[in-house]
Amino acid sequence: MSESVYKRVSQIGEGTYGKVYKAINIQTKRMVALKRLRMESEKDGFPITAIREIKLLQSLRHPNIVSLVEMMVEKNHVYMVFEYLDHDLAGILSHPQLMFNEGHIKYLFKQITEGLAYMHQRGVLHRDIKGSNILLSSKGVVKIADFGLARSIDLFNPDAHYTNRVITLWYRPPELLLGATIYDGAVDIWGLGCIFAEFFTRKALFQSKDSIGQLRAIYSLMGTPIENGWPEAASLPWYQLIPPKEPKKSQFLAKLTNVIPEAARNLIMKLLKLNPKSRYTADDVLHDSYFLNDPKPTRPVQLEELTEEWHDFEAKMRRKKKAGTSQQESFANGNANGSSANSNVNTGNNTFNVGLHSQTR
Repeated sequence: MSESVYKRVSQIGEGTYGKVYKAINIQTKRMVALKRLRMESEKDGFPITAIREIKLLQSLRHPNIVSLVEMMVEKNHVYMVFEYLDHDLAGILSHPQLMFNEGHIKYLFKQITEGLAYMHQRGVLHRDIKGSNILLSSKGVVKIADFGLARSIDLFNPDAHYTNRVITLWYRPPELLLGATIYDGAVDIWGLGCIFAEFFTRKALFQSKDSIGQLRAIYSLMGTPIENGWPEAASLPWYQLIPPKEPKKSQFLAKLTNVIPEAARNLIMKLLKLNPKSRYTADDVLHDSYFLNDPKPTRPVQLEELTEEWHDFEAKMRRKKKAGTSQQESFANGNANGSSANSNVNTGNNTFNVGLHSQTR
């Protein structure tokens, strides 16, 4: 591949895999996303995770799954070339003025679920469902992206073991936090429930810096396993190491009554069952009456009015820049301790948005 085919425009993402750039095809003028794979730690050649990702993407063809256009080698770097979308869900939900009504949320959420249902029907787990991995176009088209942790599972061997060191912490289901290595598509459904709730709350439901704190955050809102239909949790490897402090029933409906509409709350509850065997499947979600009842799914035309692109990476850069400007203005006005600027940075919705996707994989 010629080195001059693509011209990089800006960086739009970064992770353990490497960096993602917005680029333009010089010949066709088509915008693409270039995912540069991190190679320096791979002494034995091409990363096995990248090989798995490429094979999976080549096997998946669906309107709500991002398309791999081609592979490219340039100056000893390997790039995966993807179709380009203007925004991701994490970035959009951090937008201070852009709001969705329930019809808009249904329209977007249904597309995410359709992409996930397609994957699960083919025995593919994503294993990192979160807002920054859900891409959106200005036309309201949704595509699931970043298959770096995805893998195929053996649908005919339900007792196969897989690593539990997957899924960004705030979206990781309780069975993985408790050490389970036998699991299925229910691990993705937990993340689906988390981001469905996030459409309404504009912040992650469960937030902590470590696995123990994450479990406690889940228990605080959803109740403890034994009291909420999951006695099998007691047999998981790490249950006795981090047992619940006290028995507790779910507080979800009571705490979020004024934030999430009743029909949506009821559906979220079916996605966030502690017992993975009791969770809805993606197909169950699509056949739920939620999408048939008013308000009907409605395309969010306000996305077309955005003058900037809103990816999580870019949104974080904007907030850092704004925070730095606020602090400089605070000192310039004689506020030596910067309390006013710090208040702006560390309170309100921005607190959750700044940390929303900072967890490492």
